[in-house]
Amino acid sequence: MTSRAVLVTGASRGIGRAVATAFAAGGDRVAIHHRDSADLAEALRADLPGDDHVVVRADLTDPEAVRAMVDEAAHRLGGLDVLVNNAGVYGDRDRPHPVFGASYEDWQAQWRAVLETNLTGAANVTWCAAQHMRERGGRIVNVSSRGAFRGEPDQPAYGASKAGLNALGQSLAVALAPYGIAVASVAPGFVETDMTTEHLSGERGDLIRAQSPFNRVARPEEVAAAVHWLASPEAQWASGTIVDLNGASYLRT
Repeated sequence: MTSRAVLVTGASRGIGRAVATAFAAGGDRVAIHHRDSADLAEALRADLPGDDHVVVRADLTDPEAVRAMVDEAAHRLGGLDVLVNNAGVYGDRDRPHPVFGASYEDWQAQWRAVLETNLTGAANVTWCAAQHMRERGGRIVNVSSRGAFRGEPDQPAYGASKAGLNALGQSLAVALAPYGIAVASVAPGFVETDMTTEHLSGERGDLIRAQSPFNRVARPEEVAAAVHWLASPEAQWASGTIVDLNGASYLRT
């Protein structure tokens, strides 16, 4: 397979890091996006197999920064063949926003912060990336969540943002197919990363693992493998798909 130019948002850690590694291991050139993790992003770039990987930065809530970041990635990689919309925020875990547990001010602030990154930010990245794919085709893979389907009662903005991301992906799967651009999504459940270590310790961790009949949570590499396949030439016919990756912890019809 010819080396492809791949942009992975939120690639400095966790799922994004595993996704970037999977593409690099397959011989692709990767643009590692981060917001404020320059050291981690540079360390990943140095560790990736192959050459010509780059680091790009943007706050996804800033539309002009997004445009500049995507254009920089395309310029430095010599085009853009694959976009992985992985960057996202869960919201303030120390300040959840259930309807009857948050002030009106906190409610509004959480919705703005989460949707501006997870949905509007991803939409803006996608628009910018699509401009570079229009003549050559490409793949767009969105990292969603099982929370889009089962709900997130303490963090409703997160669940809504991921449901919106799913709808965005399916809308664009139809709109972009005539240009040779396939769009698909993965919807992981709980994933073991450095940012979830605290939640997986002790009794709470046992309860989280017990949600799956496998009695464990996902590894980032498992999510990355699905993303990598959905971005492959063989997966064009999966455009519009949302792949559940939750170890049977939530089954939807």
